[in-house]
Amino acid sequence: MPKTKDALNSGSIKEPAPHLNSESPFESMMERFRFAADILNLDPGVFKYLSSHEKTVIVSVPITMDDGRIEVFQGYRVIHNSILGPGKGGLRYSNDVNLEEVKALASWMTWKCAVVNVPFGGAKGGVRVDPSKLSIHELERLTRRYTANMFDVFGPERDIPAPDMGTNEQTMAWIMDTYSMKSQRTETAVVTGKPIILGGSKGRKEATGRGVVTTTLAGLNKLNISPSNATIVIQGFGNVGSVTAQLIHEQGSRVIAIADITGGYYNKEGIDIPAALEYSLANGYSLAGFKGAEPISNKDLLELECDVLIPAAREDQIDKNNAPNIRAKIIVEAANGPTTANADQILEDKGIMVIPDILANAGGVTVSYFEWVQDRHGYFWTEDRVNRRLNRMMREAFDNLFKVSEKYNITLRQAAYVYAIDRVATTLKLRGIYA
Repeated sequence: MPKTKDALNSGSIKEPAPHLNSESPFESMMERFRFAADILNLDPGVFKYLSSHEKTVIVSVPITMDDGRIEVFQGYRVIHNSILGPGKGGLRYSNDVNLEEVKALASWMTWKCAVVNVPFGGAKGGVRVDPSKLSIHELERLTRRYTANMFDVFGPERDIPAPDMGTNEQTMAWIMDTYSMKSQRTETAVVTGKPIILGGSKGRKEATGRGVVTTTLAGLNKLNISPSNATIVIQGFGNVGSVTAQLIHEQGSRVIAIADITGGYYNKEGIDIPAALEYSLANGYSLAGFKGAEPISNKDLLELECDVLIPAAREDQIDKNNAPNIRAKIIVEAANGPTTANADQILEDKGIMVIPDILANAGGVTVSYFEWVQDRHGYFWTEDRVNRRLNRMMREAFDNLFKVSEKYNITLRQAAYVYAIDRVATTLKLRGIYA
């Protein structure tokens, strides 16, 4: 049986990480890490090693604005662990970027790569900026200066960025070019999520959503629910949420609610997803004014009765306050950290299967790995081959975690951390500590 919180506090890990706000992204990750470490009876020294961040870089990023002013932005890059391979993680541009968030996301990337058996370590980066307030030329100057500042951090064998919130394939193209110019050779493998013409992989844009659907179907199968009879609620209609909606709709499932920044939209008979996608595209990627469903609040959307709830927006959407009201049979975490640690036990007590973020949204990093492999070989795959390999790796990862959850009688989230930490710790033991 899973250990109680008191048992965890008195277990073999003598020096837990400093206690932070229990609902912060970093502390949510550490709460789950401590639980898995106790299950594995992890050596205290290994615990210290794996709960520390290998490299934390904070840089000032000065640029000349279009009107001639000089503005200075703060940039971050954190490498949590590189035992399994080069650092891998997205780069986000947002006013909300802070070091604690970047550290949490870097740690998540370590466990995410380990869960899907991808030979990368965890990393994350960000610049505290509102990209909507910058012109395309200012964004380019910002990206190139940030890349120049990170030249000794980035590299195909060291740390490989990818798009995230506020960045895209154009951002990655600028990073690749800047790094290549400073290296005096073209280095396509220094980033992933690039335009296909620059060495990007087919299927990369849809990869995260496709992985979400693969794990959703695996979860439905375990509960003996046919996809054609399943009702789905999706919070978030950006790249991940919209692709998820499209692919799950193609499986015959009934998507009864969707949401974006403008609010939620509900139709108990099922939303016409192709129509919603067409409307969003024609309306500047916004669902505002969509007539195919009635408006619904974000709170009510999360608490709808359904077979599958897919939070594909931002972190901390399900917490101790609304978890008692969740009526889904399965939660598939398409976003990073959408559930706080203090909601985990509530959801478990309700018998809700939670397919955790470090598995559910790992399709993106899996195809990023495919892109890196293709760049290094100079040989590119068909989209069908990319999708087949992605589906196989995601399904195998789900099956691995399900076996661990049964072995220890723990949740899939706990199983994900146990599996990932065991894999990284075993690799560390075999490699040893260089001194």
